[in-house]
Amino acid sequence: MTEDDLLYRVEDHIAHVTINREPQRNSISPRAVSLFLDCLDRAEADETIRAVAVTGAGRKAFCSGADLGGAMGGDSREVFQNYADLLKRIAGFPKPTVARVNGHCLAGGTGFMLACDIVIAAETATFGTPEVNVGLFPMMIGALIFRNVLRKKAMEMVLLGERLTAADALEMGMVTRVVPAERLDEEVDKILAALAAKSPIGMKIGKEAFYTTQDMPFEDAVDFLSGKLGEVAATEDAREGITAFIEKRPPVFTGR
Repeated sequence: MTEDDLLYRVEDHIAHVTINREPQRNSISPRAVSLFLDCLDRAEADETIRAVAVTGAGRKAFCSGADLGGAMGGDSREVFQNYADLLKRIAGFPKPTVARVNGHCLAGGTGFMLACDIVIAAETATFGTPEVNVGLFPMMIGALIFRNVLRKKAMEMVLLGERLTAADALEMGMVTRVVPAERLDEEVDKILAALAAKSPIGMKIGKEAFYTTQDMPFEDAVDFLSGKLGEVAATEDAREGITAFIEKRPPVFTGR
């Protein structure tokens, strides 16, 4: 599948989603949001896909946020709700998601990044929530910021609207790893290959369980997760994994 605003390809059990608006610093248009949701539906339905990678075209930007001209035209409330739906879809996606942050990651792009499970950033990447500088505020992505960043640092970021380095983002807990730009693809490919080798059903049940329990009281969460562990243990993949461990061989997972 190839569209003007988004690229989608599947290779080695990985679905690659690329925001393809390099001249606009990969700002996210309403059309790209709709295409992104379609891509996630396809990736979930395809049983051969075991993880999803998200990035931006070129070397300068991962995503610079919303296309303000497009977002402010027509019914902006519908546009904003569609973006909110996309954040929820990524955050609750049943397969592992990896953000490849190749450059500037700002405003709404921060939301895409934080919604992913694993974030690998080039050390040249920059981060920030500059909405306050144009009279706006990072509303929807705030729900993700405050789930990843300590409150005082989060408030400093959203209120000042200053640029942050990749090292800053790593220290704040926004990204998983920072690597030299020339090693970004190598590191991302290594992580995606590792994810593709895991049990799809085990990761699906686990991810959904963690997402469900993130706001539960402790006692309720532990009881719920106990039941989910029993569900995972009953899968064919769990039996294969344990057998392979005993037999000292690599497991062959089938997603059942």
